[in-house]
Amino acid sequence: MGDKWQAMSEEVAAWPRGQRSILVTQFIRDLIVSGEIPPGERINERVLTERLGISRTPLREAFKILDGEGLVSIRPNAGATVVRLSPEDVEDSLEILIGLESIGAERAVEHATPEMIEEIAELDARMGEAFGRRALMEYFHINQAIHQKIIDAAQNEALSRVYASESARIRRFRFAGNRDHGRWARAVQEHAQILDALQRREGPLLRELLRAHHRAGWKVARHALEAAASNH
Repeated sequence: MGDKWQAMSEEVAAWPRGQRSILVTQFIRDLIVSGEIPPGERINERVLTERLGISRTPLREAFKILDGEGLVSIRPNAGATVVRLSPEDVEDSLEILIGLESIGAERAVEHATPEMIEEIAELDARMGEAFGRRALMEYFHINQAIHQKIIDAAQNEALSRVYASESARIRRFRFAGNRDHGRWARAVQEHAQILDALQRREGPLLRELLRAHHRAGWKVARHALEAAASNH
């Protein structure tokens, strides 16, 4: 944990002051997604500013971005608190994502350029390498990029925008499914099938593979989250 904070502090220091909020946002987002800052907990501004060597300005800019993503809630005189969602809230959002991907899948096979598909294939290869190194957070970042790129390949700006917003809101719950190593390995295999369907431009198959992929991941994640809640 200490090494991670030190590395981030050094990276932030190397960036121009006006752009530091980008790195700070990603760092806090990862802390929330990984569960290191749990739901319902107030984010300690003093600890972050001291350990990252930053002023409150980039931190508060980061909070605004995360508030827009639905990951934190900002209250006057109370700072930022990690949003708590019930399993039912997450399931509702997941159904929306599945619906959006169902629309996007068939549009993607129709409208994706060869360059778009190649980019997704390259991301899939990088994701496999991250899995091989058991670099979970790196894997997850690439995984999320792949899902967004498939939607973007549909070439519908409104669809991409809505998908990105809803996906960000439940990002940490999708991450939880990968903590199960058996599920993680199966997810990699499922992504290989998803890529193959996209490359073959088989829209109905791609739609059903994406649907099954999300539901399988949520089944594992929900079980893990409920088990953790019962232990508290």
